Amino acid sequence: MADLQRTIEAFILESLLLGDEERLPAPTDSLVESGVIDSTGILELIEFLEEEFQITVTEAETVPANLDGVANLVAYVAEKTSADRLAG
Repeated sequence: MADLQRTIEAFILESLLLGDEERLPAPTDSLVESGVIDSTGILELIEFLEEEFQITVTEAETVPANLDGVANLVAYVAEKTSADRLAG
């Protein structure tokens, strides 16, 4: 899980914050409310998740409980990758 969190935080830092480490929110902070991500950023985030972790993010899954916050993202990706392994 720690590697998963580091990978997601690295994407946020490099792609959304352009390297500004001081703006990296705490894992439980909202990415939207902290101003880190907007609607375009969410699309970039989904594309990153699908490519990096070989998952499919469905429209129904594009909710704050899954995508708004590093902790939520880690839990979501862990669940998706685990479910994909069980199904495959």
